[in-house]
Amino acid sequence: MTTIRVMAKDEVTHTEKTGARPWLKPMILCAVGYLVIGVTAAALAGGASSNQSRVAWRLAAWLASAVAFGAHINAERSQPGGSPTVTAWHVSLAVAFGAFALAAAALFHALSSGTGNTRLLAIALVAWPILTAVPAFLVALAVAAALARRKQPV
Repeated sequence: MTTIRVMAKDEVTHTEKTGARPWLKPMILCAVGYLVIGVTAAALAGGASSNQSRVAWRLAAWLASAVAFGAHINAERSQPGGSPTVTAWHVSLAVAFGAFALAAAALFHALSSGTGNTRLLAIALVAWPILTAVPAFLVALAVAAALARRKQPV
């Protein structure tokens, strides 16, 4: 059973007092992690000698991203007062920022190397974050809700 504590009018929470946002650091770290995973995997896959190894590098990137995703959900669950919805929101923000950073890196690469369709990559700056954040939110919400139910005593 969840208890709700009503705060006195002059009582201030730690977050309000210090301006602390404990969820921000894990979100930024995961977003940067997604960027590093994506850029590294793309470079390794691009230099692969066979199609099989190229696919293996891409699958390794998916696996590493899934581990980061799960670790981020776990980190969010340890935050005080976190709900499954808040957890899903923070995790999906990290995914969206990571996707935006990857799209920006792809656009930068296309501009600097003279390859690729810069118009489509510019669209990707908006499309990739949306196309990744929505399913990430739904998956994170389902996982966080299931973990929250499992944690409650029966």
